[in-house]
Amino acid sequence: MYGMRAQDTAPTTHFRCDRLCRVNGELYFTTREQTLEGPFDNAATAEKEIQAYIERMQVLSMNMSSR
Repeated sequence: MYGMRAQDTAPTTHFRCDRLCRVNGELYFTTREQTLEGPFDNAATAEKEIQAYIERMQVLSMNMSSR
């Protein structure tokens, strides 16, 4: 995918990957910030939490830029 994120200074290629992984049998997701979030009971719950995480990061970014 070729485009820009809010924090990018120029368009670049971004590769999408599966953010879900298992660690010691438990389900987690990874973030661009290199954190591991979880564990989650199932993939559907993890997907909902991924979306909630993205929304929180967007709100945080907007709050930081409005200062």
